[in-house]
Amino acid sequence: MLKRDAHIHTPYCPHGSQDPLEAYVEEAIKKGFDCITFTEHAPLPEGFKDPVPQKDSSMDLDKLESYFHELNTLKKSYASDLAIYTGLEVDFIRGYEQETKDFLDRYGSNLDDSILSLHFLKADDSYICLDYSEESFQQLIHLKGSIHALYESYTNDLIASIQAELGPHKPTRIGHMTLARKFQEAFPAPKEAEALFETVLDAVENKGYTLDLNTAGLRKLKCHETYPNQSLLQKAYQRGIPFVYGSDAHVAKDVGAHYDDIHTFLK
Repeated sequence: MLKRDAHIHTPYCPHGSQDPLEAYVEEAIKKGFDCITFTEHAPLPEGFKDPVPQKDSSMDLDKLESYFHELNTLKKSYASDLAIYTGLEVDFIRGYEQETKDFLDRYGSNLDDSILSLHFLKADDSYICLDYSEESFQQLIHLKGSIHALYESYTNDLIASIQAELGPHKPTRIGHMTLARKFQEAFPAPKEAEALFETVLDAVENKGYTLDLNTAGLRKLKCHETYPNQSLLQKAYQRGIPFVYGSDAHVAKDVGAHYDDIHTFLK
């Protein structure tokens, strides 16, 4: 079986590090990986205003062609050492489905492998980045009315992302499915959370999609679990839903992070 890290960010990420692309590649080779996918945050849909204070949730559209060009050069340079795939982490944002489809129609032919993720939830007349901070998460709870309502809104939008018609280049791997649990030690999940996430598994199974087995949560101070967590991974496995390991590295040293840990508990 190929050793693969399929969720890696780059210096094109405004909220990441300036570690060069080569540093990520060299780290993957050092740790014995056979292939990696760079999945930089895709430019946000046309007309959508980034709600985080630094406006740094994604790469700029005017840097996209440079991103593709650099990855193509990197593929050739390391062809004998490592398979490198060009990808993006594409945001699903309710109300911006057409703009997202238009983007994928225009640029999707450049992609080998990508992820569809949910970071932004609409509350009242504005959008809030779910995982930006404990304060933004608390604001969402307040605006939604309860933590149960927040989880319900999040899982409903995940299902909508899975069912959305985004064209032939739509990513079919769902990123960090349980991201709503990022601050769970400060804001415990409602008792209905597991059942809500099982409805997401229903949608993934029905579409034949895959899951991002994302270890970033193990590195978060108020989470300490994978996305999805072990219980939901077991249920996904029982349903025959494939999952693909991803470190979600935003610095080179995190490539391959917790790879051995997940294989221990998956057994």
